[in-house]
Amino acid sequence: MSETVNISGKASWLHDKSLQALFAALNRDGGEARAVGGAVRNTLLGTLVNDVDLATTHVPQETMRLAEAAGFKPVPTGIEHGTVTVVVNGQPFEVTTLRQDIETNGRHAQVAFGTDWKVDAERRDFTINALYAKADGTVVDHVGGLADIETRTLRFIGDAEQRIREDYLRILRFFRFYAWYGAGRPDGDALRASARLREGIRQLSAERIWAELKKLLSAEDPSRALLWMRQAGVLTEVLPESEKWGIDAIHGLIRAENDLDWPVDCLLRLESLLPPDAERMKALGQRLKMSNAERMRLEAWAAADKVESTLSEQALKLRIYRGQRQAVLDRIRLAYAAARQAAVADNDALIRAGNYARLLQLAENWQAPAFPVTGADLLQKGFSKGPELGAALRRLETLWIDSGFGLDRRVLLDKLDQNSLL
Repeated sequence: MSETVNISGKASWLHDKSLQALFAALNRDGGEARAVGGAVRNTLLGTLVNDVDLATTHVPQETMRLAEAAGFKPVPTGIEHGTVTVVVNGQPFEVTTLRQDIETNGRHAQVAFGTDWKVDAERRDFTINALYAKADGTVVDHVGGLADIETRTLRFIGDAEQRIREDYLRILRFFRFYAWYGAGRPDGDALRASARLREGIRQLSAERIWAELKKLLSAEDPSRALLWMRQAGVLTEVLPESEKWGIDAIHGLIRAENDLDWPVDCLLRLESLLPPDAERMKALGQRLKMSNAERMRLEAWAAADKVESTLSEQALKLRIYRGQRQAVLDRIRLAYAAARQAAVADNDALIRAGNYARLLQLAENWQAPAFPVTGADLLQKGFSKGPELGAALRRLETLWIDSGFGLDRRVLLDKLDQNSLL
């Protein structure tokens, strides 16, 4: 039997005029629309709602007809799977027809449209994602999702292995949703099914894997999920580079984020799981088809020299001046977090942590100045274009760096006039 509650009093999004106008347009001609998925789940959990998706008994063509009749703009964004994006007063809502899977192959499903809410709920992945809210805020639960919300239990609907065989991405989604919403030990059936079927992840595109991994790493504390992924062999499947490296460093990083108010940085968290090996990071970036910016940052971090806690301020400034700012920041933050973690039982680590705190403050706040002398300045001094000019510029730059980046253009050119660099 379906269980119901009402969320009208705590779902501000439910009172949005555009959404209610769309409900009114679709709740006619014998059909019905309900909010589904994340908006309902997050409202019940008391977390942020980013967007609202609707499910409807209307077939896509009828959804488009009713939307147009109400003066809205329907866009057939995924009409073959039953999805129409309806734009109401500039606000987009995804509206999807109730469905039943006819055939699945681990990546794509052939679906048939229907009007049975229970059948639609039972084809979804997790119980907490299969909750519907009517226009008045009444929540309808066909699969036990409300009880799982109460205990923060992440559980597949029906047979876990069957759900995963329908779409192997659900293995990664399981650990991602557990990272965001789960509590306690993960569901045993889900863990065992994920472990048994983990090789199915190889059928997924690199883009889907990386997108899901980034979402997992963006959770407030993904460390428990990563631990269970490792136990199930799933982490090795998606990040084989982490297999012999360990994931202990992420615990100290999460603690540093919380204590020092660092922003969540999924790439820095990824680096905490991986060996700083430039060639392997290059291969990883290519394999997961990361963006250019992501790959460059990962490779630069791996290629950069280790930042010792005893590094001088001048040496740190030189690294930043040479264009290694982000790599240096990543190296310092990871080393600082590790030292803080070790400082609980190690006085030497406490000293290192203090030194890293000083280096981090410098790296965050120091802006590398521009070298004040140009080739044009040397041409005016009688140099000709060529190796001699370049060598003189490099000698002047070295003098400037050794001065702590303090000598100005006039003083440097005076040094040149005095032949002290020739």
